[in-house]
Amino acid sequence: MSYRLGLLDQSPIPEGASAFDALQQTVHLAQKAEEWGYSRFWVSEHHYTEQLAGASPEVLISYLLARTNSIRIGSGGVMLQHYSPFKVAENFHVLSSLAPGRVDLGIGKAPGGLPLSTKALQFGTMNGGKDFKERLVFLQKLIEDAVDEHHPLAGIRATPIPPEKPEIFLLGASPQSAQLAADLGVAFVFGLFLNGDIKVLEEAVRVYRKNYPDGCFLVSVAIVAAPSQQEAEQLAGEQKIFKVHLQSGRTVTVQSLEQAHAFGKQADEAYEVEEQASNIIAGTPLYVKDVLTNFHKKYQVDEFILHTPLQKTEERIRTFQLLSPIHSNEDYTNEERDEEYVS
Repeated sequence: MSYRLGLLDQSPIPEGASAFDALQQTVHLAQKAEEWGYSRFWVSEHHYTEQLAGASPEVLISYLLARTNSIRIGSGGVMLQHYSPFKVAENFHVLSSLAPGRVDLGIGKAPGGLPLSTKALQFGTMNGGKDFKERLVFLQKLIEDAVDEHHPLAGIRATPIPPEKPEIFLLGASPQSAQLAADLGVAFVFGLFLNGDIKVLEEAVRVYRKNYPDGCFLVSVAIVAAPSQQEAEQLAGEQKIFKVHLQSGRTVTVQSLEQAHAFGKQADEAYEVEEQASNIIAGTPLYVKDVLTNFHKKYQVDEFILHTPLQKTEERIRTFQLLSPIHSNEDYTNEERDEEYVS
């Protein structure tokens, strides 16, 4: 296989479960991802939601680093519009000092929650969330310990300086984000599970490769794998996404109709909600891997970050096991699988 595979986990809280249960499953999945040969394991940032437990990726990353041995652990991603680049750099320098060479700093442009949580995150600060590019540039300088002598904060260093700096990834779903990543010389992750428009992906690849030929281009995809094509498609068919189209022209994607209406109301402007089938690659392991291989060849994808929207714990873990870079689920008897899922 000429491309790498990583995992993104959002720490979903299944019905009847608790945040404790969800986070323990995240730890378990990270350990399995390491065992199964995945290149990296990322956790997301979501606020003010009872469906997902991962509100603080930096805290969760530190715990996951302590519970694993070799796999890279990172954020998918830190929503920089809310935070001081200096504090983000300090956090990830501490993490990289604890586990040199194992920390990924994925940066996202999205709010990571509803308008009310955005207001809460930025409450009491002078932050309007409108200067993302400037924040990212400053963050990169801090990570590289190279703040310009003409910068208003010339001389500042985000200590401790780790033996090996964290690797920066920019997350996005547009050619504009790809251009920014290329301009800064950082890896780019295109969120295909958020924007399934292949023409947009093609343009993002073209822009990135033209301006940064040696860069690393990743694609984050939603996947569901099962022993049979029918079961995989049935599981995937149960998933929906909802797009909130605001009068101001902005569009956001959420996971439930309830969240969509809450977002529209909290945004305090006219809005419309569009329901869509989730953009999921669903099928047998062979089918999913064939799709990924075709994407790799056609769009020069260096690595795929796999995400599954499934809430059911066993089906989620089985999906990642079936697609393991090291072995196929066909090597397991039913009894061995059942034992592994409940361990």
